[in-house]
Amino acid sequence: MSAIYFLIGCSVIIALIFLIAFFWANKDGQHDDTYTPAIRILFDDELKDADTTTTTETTNNHSG
Repeated sequence: MSAIYFLIGCSVIIALIFLIAFFWANKDGQHDDTYTPAIRILFDDELKDADTTTTTETTNNHSG
């Protein structure tokens, strides 16, 4: 029976830790930007194009 009291105490402590972590993340602005992560995957192709352009410019400078 004493094990139940120990487990209830542990679960309350863990719940409080997660609650504090949630409020800490909310205070630091973790949930402020909900739009950018959804469209971030769309910008990965543009970064590859920028790398390709840089490589093309580098090869043109060496040949000319």
